[in-house]
Amino acid sequence: MTLAREKCVACRRDSPRVTDEEIAELHPVVSDWSLTEDGGVKRLDRTFKFADFIQAMVFADSVGDAAEEEGHHPRLTVEWGRVNVAWWTHKIRGLHRNDFIMAAKTDDLYADLA
Repeated sequence: MTLAREKCVACRRDSPRVTDEEIAELHPVVSDWSLTEDGGVKRLDRTFKFADFIQAMVFADSVGDAAEEEGHHPRLTVEWGRVNVAWWTHKIRGLHRNDFIMAAKTDDLYADLA
């Protein structure tokens, strides 16, 4: 499966969340991401490590650029030597295929920096 090559689709409030079966299919493709829940909202969550703050900022900027290009935006938390990225679809208060696509794209961005 090449999720990182897919494009995000525009979501509306009535867009369907991924099912448990779809999560079981998609999550292994982005297996370094944790499935978390905050306030009843499922999310994909991963922390990336870097040698210093500047590298963390470069990565965060690249994730932001990719998010803007796809029109799908994460929560980014930047600290010295690490960046936490959380993907979920705000409009549907849960996970959509777009979140898995963006997690895969984020993994590729990280691999490109290594």
